[in-house]
Amino acid sequence: MDNKRLPPGELGLPVIGETLSFVFDRQYIKSKYDKYGAIFKTRLLGRPAVFLVGPEANEFVLSSGMEYFSWRSGWPETFKVLLGESLFLQDGEEHKRNRRLMMPALHGAALPRYVSTMEEITQKYLKIWEEKGEFVWFEEMKKLTFEIATVLLLGANPGAEVDRLSGLFTTLTNGLFSLLPVRLPVTGFGRAIAARNELLKHLERVVKERQENPTNDVLSLLIEARDEEGNKLSLEELTAQAMLLLFAGHETTTSMLTWLCLELGRYPEVLERARKEQKQLELMGDLSLEQLGQMSYLDQILLEIERMHPPVGGGFRGVVKPFEFNGFYVPAGWLALYSIKMTHYLPDVYPNPQNFDPDRFSLERQEHKKRPMSLVGFGGGSRICIGFAFAKLEMKIVAAYLLRNYAWEILPNQSLEVVEIPTRRPKDGLRVKFEKL
Repeated sequence: MDNKRLPPGELGLPVIGETLSFVFDRQYIKSKYDKYGAIFKTRLLGRPAVFLVGPEANEFVLSSGMEYFSWRSGWPETFKVLLGESLFLQDGEEHKRNRRLMMPALHGAALPRYVSTMEEITQKYLKIWEEKGEFVWFEEMKKLTFEIATVLLLGANPGAEVDRLSGLFTTLTNGLFSLLPVRLPVTGFGRAIAARNELLKHLERVVKERQENPTNDVLSLLIEARDEEGNKLSLEELTAQAMLLLFAGHETTTSMLTWLCLELGRYPEVLERARKEQKQLELMGDLSLEQLGQMSYLDQILLEIERMHPPVGGGFRGVVKPFEFNGFYVPAGWLALYSIKMTHYLPDVYPNPQNFDPDRFSLERQEHKKRPMSLVGFGGGSRICIGFAFAKLEMKIVAAYLLRNYAWEILPNQSLEVVEIPTRRPKDGLRVKFEKL
């Protein structure tokens, strides 16, 4: 091997390597990082693997070293089966072309047209929660964000159909990290495939309807989109992208909104300051795009939620070309993983990382700007989450209405322990007492 040094670390047991430790030991990456530093090797899911940790590693994987990596060959087979040939798993020119087609529907001039629908659905759920008085917020947030996603992305009508689709997505999501992806109806993975098939059948029908009668939703914009040569997305491509948009359009937002409410419930002084900002903006009139752009303290809070509670802990890549990082050689064919969560908790990047401190993102401190790629809850580089602006708009609208009009209290006798898979959430889902101010 021409004296090329492989990264430090242990490969673990034959075939399975350290997969079980990686999945079940919440301190696995930290203990390895403390022992070996920013790069270390292991074996996961039957493949030799390398972990890359920290801002410089993120910058390499997500930006300067992208040529060495493939998304498609990195993510577990379960993702490929359940999420299909969507943008998430595409590489190279195929990815660039489809991203260019999809971007206008989720950014810039398209966003203002989504505000009133986001507001209407948010207000509907706030009334439901007010009547309930006590509930589990993770479950309720999932209903809210899924309804926003299906109405705005697909043009669906709220009701029984949305509830059915939400249940199918929960089943699908639970199958993404199946350690034994056996395709039998009795297994979690088998149930996830059945849910995927139902969802694809529904989405194909919706795509055909929108092709005949375009409406004001994201899917209709995608159907109308053309690339430089005048080509459009095929029925199969539209169905796959719609599946991804629905999945990404509510899972991560649900996680972050739940943690937002939990941390505000834990820190009354932060809640009070955030509420004060909203009350001052409210004096200017009803919620508006202009007001949403003036919520500087809420922006800080959301950045701190992204740092402390990134919905997804990291990302997988396949190594398609050998490379060197920090003086260590990584061969082609290996698996590479970058750790979002570990980067966000490095004390040399974020002092006192266990403390919930929105002021670390104030104009005076801006801890995330001191080293590039220090905050990567939505990814980074040219493949940063395509729905980032949509998600941020939605979260700010929900948070603004909550802060202006409602109070909540975290109920006792529940576990708020962190569950990481499939997305980060409190174990018992956050039971609260909720009331109008």
